[in-house]
Amino acid sequence: MIRKAITVMAVILFGFAGLAQADPKQGVVVQVSDDNLATWNQALNVVKNIQVEYGKDKVDVELVVFGNGAGLLRFDSQLANRIDDTMASGAKVVMCQNSMKARKLTDADMHAGIGFVKAGVVEIIEKQKQGWAVLRP
Repeated sequence: MIRKAITVMAVILFGFAGLAQADPKQGVVVQVSDDNLATWNQALNVVKNIQVEYGKDKVDVELVVFGNGAGLLRFDSQLANRIDDTMASGAKVVMCQNSMKARKLTDADMHAGIGFVKAGVVEIIEKQKQGWAVLRP
């Protein structure tokens, strides 16, 4: 009874300061797992559109690349400038190391500045468990 009264008084005095926090950022994973240039361009457009709609400071966007998508994330990709723009906008771009290994690619073969995850599909599953939306354009 005394604990309940103290808790109620603390909530009133501190105005829910420690209990009610601002909405967390929305998290969105965009999956790219094929080597179709149109799909890649659409995925990069989706990242940009999400940031515009929500506001860059209110959304975390991660482009997760695995499987056949690996080739277009190489350092010499025809999409290199768009990938630079995507990362400069605050979106994270990560490559699956399992896919790289299967294709005999090294970190040096890949676009500078990207991140690496052991398994792209596991990265997506873990983000989804944390409440992130998952999109595959």
